[in-house]
Order: sequence, then C-alpha cells, then structure tokens
Amino acid sequence: MEDFENALKKYDYEFIKGQKVKGTVVQITSDGAYVDIGGKSPGFVPTNEAALGFVNNLENILPTGEIKEFLIIREQDSEGQVTLSLRQLALDEAWADIKEMAETGKSTQIRITGANKGGVTGEVAGLRAFIPRSHLQQRDNLDSLVGQLLTATFLEVNQENRKLVLSQRDAMRAVAMNNIVQGALMPGKIVNIKPYGVFVDLQGATGLLHIKEISGARIESLDRIFEVGQEIKVVIKQIDEYQNRMSLSIKALEEYPGENLEKIEQVMANAEERWEKARNPESQPPESKAESKPEPEA
Repeated sequence: MEDFENALKKYDYEFIKGQKVKGTVVQITSDGAYVDIGGKSPGFVPTNEAALGFVNNLENILPTGEIKEFLIIREQDSEGQVTLSLRQLALDEAWADIKEMAETGKSTQIRITGANKGGVTGEVAGLRAFIPRSHLQQRDNLDSLVGQLLTATFLEVNQENRKLVLSQRDAMRAVAMNNIVQGALMPGKIVNIKPYGVFVDLQGATGLLHIKEISGARIESLDRIFEVGQEIKVVIKQIDEYQNRMSLSIKALEEYPGENLEKIEQVMANAEERWEKARNPESQPPESKAESKPEPEA
C-alpha cells in the first residue's frame, strides 16, 4: 500500500488557475461534465462554461470519451477537484481573431440583437459588440435593424474591458473607396458646406471639394453657390489611401474663370464633355472663328 501511495504522489500534478490541460470526458450530469485530467479527482465543467452561447444539449458539445483541451478557471477544492472551462478558451481565441482582423483593417458580420438610444448591440464571434448611432447607415427606427446581419469594421477592441465597438459607416465607406478611381468624373451630393470647401458624398465615401478647386475666379461665399443636398459632378483629383481621404475638383470644367460661379447648373449639364475636353485638349477640333478678321482700311 505504501508503494502504491508513493506511486500516486509521483503522478499528483499541481493544477493552477489559468493552466491549460487535456482531458477525457467521463461523465455527463444535469449540471455539467466530469473530465479525467490525470488528477486525484476528475475536473468539472459547469454547463455555462461549455460554450460561448447557450447550451441546449451538453452531450453534443462534450460527448463521453472525447479528448479536449480545457482551461482551469478555479483551483482544487478540498476534494482535489478543479473547475474547467471551454468557454474561456473560446473567448481568448475569439478576441485574438478579432484583434488580427482589426489590425489588418478587415470587416466582419454582426448580427443585431438589440437597440437603444445610443445605437445597436449584437454578436461577433460570440462576443457582445456595439455600433453607435453615429456609425450606422440607418440612424432612425433602430428597432427595425434587430435580426439583420450588418457589415462593419472595428473602432475599438479592448479585451481587458470587454469592449468591442464597430462602425457600419466606415465599412460602407471602405467599399465605396474601392470603387472610386482617381481622375474619374463622378456624381455626388453635397452633405456639408464649410468656409474652406464643400464635402461631397460619393455613394458612401465623402470627399472634399476645396474652395481653390471650384473656380479660377475668387469666391466670396460658398453658400451663395451651393446648398446641402445639391447634386453635382466632381472630378476625383487625388485619393489618399493611408488617410482614407479624397480631394475633389470642378475647376477644370470651366471654359473661363468664374463660369462655375455664374452658371453651375449649365456646367453640370454637360460636365462629361467638358471633362473629356479638359483631359484631351489636343484631340479637340479647332473652333471656328465667330467673326472674320476685319480688313485693314485703305
């Protein structure tokens, strides 16, 4: 008997909280599962620690005889039993995946499960996430979004505080930016007017039409030329992929300095022809002279 006890002591592992162990599921009960991890007593997995979500059938997740890796979340009690978790391992893996996606700028899918005054809540890889109202494409009647699957990018990923904040608006902007080509003429809608320029929405992406890129003539006030909601056509002058910004221009559409200030609607009506002419001036036929040069007097 003494030799047997000494043999047991030799294989008496010291289990500590935070340690990962492999074990074999040996029994399923109404409260959880017992797992043989090589100790004096089997480890115990409570039902709520078996998966990230709600567990309907524990035996489907932990079938008897299956070998899995577990995380010790509570050290040995008086009987030598430790508490194990699959949920905590899955949480760590989910946070690691999300951090990688956020760092590489990838988007994700979020299933909306609730709404409040500040925005909507949902789940991403089993984690609770939040989209602020200001980062939603639809900002009214948020209850109608419950149950929908939205594409979003990451604003804040903080595992320590269990804070996961997403943006649908930025995801839509990224998609729109991928469809925009530098040097193209595109239709857009004015969404904001500032003293230094006009912000134009281009199918989800917003660019700045700087005051110096509007006309060859001096501009006193942009409010006298444009209004919010007005539809215009703009040239994509430059795309800054690192800053996720666009600079726009309509100055090249003018046939003379100040034309955009005097008759912007007429300029927009044939903007395509004007831009083609501005891009390829050498391909345009010489204009016929309206008046013949007067003969010199005798």
